[in-house]
Amino acid sequence: MKIFLDTANVAELREAVAMGLVDGCTTNPSLIAKEKRPFRPLVEEICSVVPGDVSLEVVATDFEGMVKEGKELAQVAKNVVVKCPLTKDGLKAVKYLSGEGIRINQTLCFSAPQALLSAKAGATYISPFLGRLDDIGAVGMDLIRDICEIYRNYGFKTQVLAASIRNPLHVVDAAKAGAHVCTMPFAVLEMLMKHPLTDIGLKKFLDDWNKSGASI
Repeated sequence: MKIFLDTANVAELREAVAMGLVDGCTTNPSLIAKEKRPFRPLVEEICSVVPGDVSLEVVATDFEGMVKEGKELAQVAKNVVVKCPLTKDGLKAVKYLSGEGIRINQTLCFSAPQALLSAKAGATYISPFLGRLDDIGAVGMDLIRDICEIYRNYGFKTQVLAASIRNPLHVVDAAKAGAHVCTMPFAVLEMLMKHPLTDIGLKKFLDDWNKSGASI
């Protein structure tokens, strides 16, 4: 499973990329606004730092606007994937832009029927928001499992990008369900590395080494 970082913070991206853990990046208007930097220089830097796909989202809600913005975003860098919302006009935009050779990440997916339509429209990625479903009392991971099963049944090439990740269990369950990608905040990535027994074991090793008086 590929790991994407869900952020527009360049420092976080540089650190994660340096560790060799990040395959791509997802952004959205909220994450971009949080950085308080001019849009174009920020996303150009992100695309230069990240070794894989970078999702940049349109803000238009109508078909014509999404197509216009999608074409502009695709020119930022070769690794840009355009994000379009899963609406009626969004599906039309996916069909049109994918036909133009522009790769699309269809975002804000909350149901299996939506995911089926997105795959048929030609999306490169589908982004089901499992954490937000959990927030309203649904089981978000069930949606990941359903989409993966449907896509396998019919050989759809659209990749399942598990989004709205809140904790390490989400990551593990998404991987077990067969998601192609999991995008997460930097804080969750850090959680994946940690275990109290690792810290305890390392401390014991170092304590014993220091007591021995030896050196490497």
